[in-house]
Amino acid sequence: MIDNWCCPKRITCLLITILCLSIPAQADVIELVNGHKVQGDVLKQGSDYLLVDIGIEVLRIPSDQVRSRTKSESLSSNKTSVSQSKDKFYSVAELPAKSIKELARIYGEAVTLVQTPSGLGSGFIINDRGYCVTNYHVVEKETRIAVTIFHRTKSGEFQRRQIKDVEIIALNPFFDLALLRIPLQKDFPFRQVYLAEDDSQREGEEVFAIGNPLGLERSVSRGIISTRNRNMQGIVYIQTTTQINPGNSGGPLFNSRGEVIGVTNMKLILGEGLGFAIPISYVKHFLDNRDAFAFDKTSPNTGYRYFDAPRRKSAEKETK
Repeated sequence: MIDNWCCPKRITCLLITILCLSIPAQADVIELVNGHKVQGDVLKQGSDYLLVDIGIEVLRIPSDQVRSRTKSESLSSNKTSVSQSKDKFYSVAELPAKSIKELARIYGEAVTLVQTPSGLGSGFIINDRGYCVTNYHVVEKETRIAVTIFHRTKSGEFQRRQIKDVEIIALNPFFDLALLRIPLQKDFPFRQVYLAEDDSQREGEEVFAIGNPLGLERSVSRGIISTRNRNMQGIVYIQTTTQINPGNSGGPLFNSRGEVIGVTNMKLILGEGLGFAIPISYVKHFLDNRDAFAFDKTSPNTGYRYFDAPRRKSAEKETK
């Protein structure tokens, strides 16, 4: 769809400029209300418009179509900004954009295969102490949990190791989140992911997931954000075209910089390209308040799987 204030010629020029020209470091980035961005030098700011030089043409942009205006230097910087949560439990970062191929190579080791007697799913490690996030429904009613982690050797090959006796730390059935702790390995360091600073992603932005669909380990799927605020049963989800299948549950959804923006947890049956992920704001809330959701093995409501009670005999058999 073309906005009524832009003509096809200008759109063509804009695309050519973005793809081909080198914009000065101090150029302005104009984010429009529809999520698109224009990069160039602001020549004049009127009361109700901006004149932006994009290199081969000057665009006149109405002020009511401008969401924000920043310097491109802050967006194109290759510097990495990393900070930790207050209790240093997980790390938040603003990372430079890279190719999905490179990001999958870097953060693929932090994605795990979570196995229980009733099925399998995915997870991701958030610190060097072995804490791992997954979906609640992956470990629901289970206490025997094993996690398979992958480590890339110097030769470039993956080493695969299954670790048993994984401990359940916290469960949140409402947000479908679970926190596990993997026993430390002396000869096998944990690779961790970085969480996104906020939910600033927009519709149309590129994302990718790493997980174990149908047990196919370390599978990478790619897509875009369809909408970032899909409401289902009182919870807001990220809807994405990234392919998600059974076994992806609990795995990370990354943005184009390798920051985790959500936890994949479901798809619509018989619907292609209709996957959903739990936003990172919910994940942070769960991690920051994990004591409130702490798993209690002495409570009959926190994860034990019970055998079904014996069926009652029919009245006919009892009279005989």
